[in-house]
Amino acid sequence: MLTHAITANPTYEFAADVRAGLTKPGQKELLSKYLYDDVGSALFEVISVLPEYGLTRADERLLRRHARDVVDRLSLPVAVAELGSGSGKKTRWILEALGRRQRTRYYPIEISSTALAMCERELRDIDSISILGCEREYLDGLLEVAADRRRGQYLLILFLGSTIGNFDRPAGVRFLQEVRHILMPGDAMLLGTDLEKSNAQLLAAYDDELGVTAAFNLNVLARINRELGADFALDQFEHVARINREARSVEMHLRSRRRQTVTIAASELMVEFQGDETIWTESSHKYSSEEVFQLARDAGFRCEAQWVDQQWPFAESLLVAE
Repeated sequence: MLTHAITANPTYEFAADVRAGLTKPGQKELLSKYLYDDVGSALFEVISVLPEYGLTRADERLLRRHARDVVDRLSLPVAVAELGSGSGKKTRWILEALGRRQRTRYYPIEISSTALAMCERELRDIDSISILGCEREYLDGLLEVAADRRRGQYLLILFLGSTIGNFDRPAGVRFLQEVRHILMPGDAMLLGTDLEKSNAQLLAAYDDELGVTAAFNLNVLARINRELGADFALDQFEHVARINREARSVEMHLRSRRRQTVTIAASELMVEFQGDETIWTESSHKYSSEEVFQLARDAGFRCEAQWVDQQWPFAESLLVAE
């Protein structure tokens, strides 16, 4: 597997983002991408198999049932790039269906080297697939893939799971517009979106009984301790999941159990926390299936097809660049 080196200094960027987020007036926050270091990525793999968290299983059911339908609608020949591949397990269905039609270059784009290694191990047995891993941010990686495309070749972008839900709605449109600017007419994106469901179902999914999601969320503080020389006392923060009805989202927060001061050496920062004050770490926005069609139009795509899982409301939509 070929993995491109990251040219920016990730520690400097991490420290700067932490400083900006924890000094933000009003609500302190940390960018959700920092949840996914090697430990966080491994914990998320555990979350994906918890009984309360049906999203990943719904995603996999749709891909297993409809991979052939997806491939039948693509312009060939095509190379595949995945934004946030994780372990690559659910991607297998698309790659195997495509592999029956052509030899395929597959570019998993990940910020976690561990996730890239897991992906390579998971998919290397598919003979007709060449895996070229890219340890990059999404858009930087996609620019590299687009520059590597062969004459007459189309691209299929996989953006599975509910990662688009980590953006608020306007930011989600802007992100898809940026993706569209990198693509050519006829290129495609398979977009996963988690659909609206009951508050009770959502809270159980994002605050599981075993506490795996809590460990996943708290790990971002442990990561800041490890990488930035901070002194967060993890037992003095607790995981909280909240429903934001106006935004139609679930928010994850870390709540300070008491008034305390934390020092973060690499960020040159001392930050005060009041008792019950929170750090906002992630949002997961939920959609209606109809909204995806408008989302596609706003970003310069047309929604060619959509498949919906009824057991855990979730949609896979095939968008084609116009």
